[in-house]
Amino acid sequence: MAAMSLACDTAMALPLETGLAICLAAMRLARSAGLDDGELSRTYAVSLLEHIGCTASSSDNAAVMGDELVLREHTPLLDLTDPRAMVRFMFAHTARVSTLPGRPMAMARMVVGAGRIAANSEEVCEAGRMLGARCGYDPQCLADLEAVYERWDGSGTPGRLAGDQIPVPVQVAQVATLTVNAERMLGAQAAVELVRARRGRALSPAIVDVLLDNLDEILRPLSATESLWEAVLAADPVPAATPAPADIDSALAAMADFADLHASSLVGHSSGVARLAGAAAEAYGLPAAEVDLVRRSGYVHDLGRVAVSAGVWNSAKPLTAEQREQVRMHPYYTQRVLGRSPYLRSLSEVASCHHERLDGSGYFRGATGQALGAPARILAAADAYHTKIEDRPHRAALAPQDAAAHLRAEADGGRLDRLAVDAVLAAVGSTRPGADSRLTARELEILVAAARGGSMRQLAKQLGIAPKTVDGHLQRIYPKIGVSTRTGATLFALEHGLLQPSAVSG
Repeated sequence: MAAMSLACDTAMALPLETGLAICLAAMRLARSAGLDDGELSRTYAVSLLEHIGCTASSSDNAAVMGDELVLREHTPLLDLTDPRAMVRFMFAHTARVSTLPGRPMAMARMVVGAGRIAANSEEVCEAGRMLGARCGYDPQCLADLEAVYERWDGSGTPGRLAGDQIPVPVQVAQVATLTVNAERMLGAQAAVELVRARRGRALSPAIVDVLLDNLDEILRPLSATESLWEAVLAADPVPAATPAPADIDSALAAMADFADLHASSLVGHSSGVARLAGAAAEAYGLPAAEVDLVRRSGYVHDLGRVAVSAGVWNSAKPLTAEQREQVRMHPYYTQRVLGRSPYLRSLSEVASCHHERLDGSGYFRGATGQALGAPARILAAADAYHTKIEDRPHRAALAPQDAAAHLRAEADGGRLDRLAVDAVLAAVGSTRPGADSRLTARELEILVAAARGGSMRQLAKQLGIAPKTVDGHLQRIYPKIGVSTRTGATLFALEHGLLQPSAVSG
């Protein structure tokens, strides 16, 4: 989960290992506050993954606010309940993401879309709970993840808790988060002043007092820590047990969906590539351990996408030179996030090669055939095929036969491996999407359409019914599948394999 924390840092536009620093500070603060063993374990979990649901809001934030990564980079210290601070921030953000002639339109778009952004808090909280469950967290930890954006004074989001109703581990994580970010951005003295000013408003007075009484012990060692990664692993109050293979797959699939939620145009891509690549590895004749390596690398191959604005991935317009370079670098961020973990390092080497080509024309390394083993070659072919059969904002999906022809042409041109291409095409049709007996055929159709994105009006046009009818169907579907938001429905569809293109299912 420390690697997942690095992915959250990337999606939140925070310096890498910020989440690790927060976790370490939170654990020291929790011990100073006298929390019991169970609360220490929950503090560790919630402080490490407090932003696990953040990609649920990426596309909407990008559509309304411009580059959501620029937005997030400047919001760690923002008081969302302070109207004056919010107005100043909006003007400053508009200047950062738009040219002078375009600023009035950008500001108008932000004002009109403010309610849409505020409503996203429910989506983020539910995404955090559902992804956390698939990472193996217990119900108490999941409740903690849903409460990370609440405030002591009751003005937080989703606005269900206040004061001591907020779980103590969350209170600790909130104080640690603001303190670590403020020290990084403003310096130690200003951080103390800011935390003190938020005491009793956003933050628990008792936990703030513990921090102020133990400030040197909690914060000073962070700058002197040689390896935050090792320090955080050592701070885990429950020694990590070797997970079962099914638990590993569940956590990696959650990481896949975390990445795909970042852009509405990509939902279902990573899990689809994983299934196809795993089946292709079997068809290729790889041993079981390497089949697992290929499939698991498929789950996490696009984690680096969260380092690029959702607005870039969702754009139907030609990309600028700067945007194209950002896209070319996303496999680098995949490697950077995964490479710190000894267990995930082998996955990172394969996963980050999914855009490499045998002739050196790929990215980000420009590696050639000698550097690419069979797992990397299979994953590259599976990703290339699956991408072609998916709709993208700038083009429609290719028919299966056209995608197959594209792959064969890439092999003929010396860019993709011929045997890997043959294995992928042999595997097409072997990875069938799931179904769910709780839903009717029409409800499944509506669920899948909603999970793929689009406004109510767009869904209504696609389905041939009125927008109110679409909403009525969704409100009946949600309780059947145990969710309360559209993001929750999307994650349900992903977990049950409902979003795979028909070309993959035969």
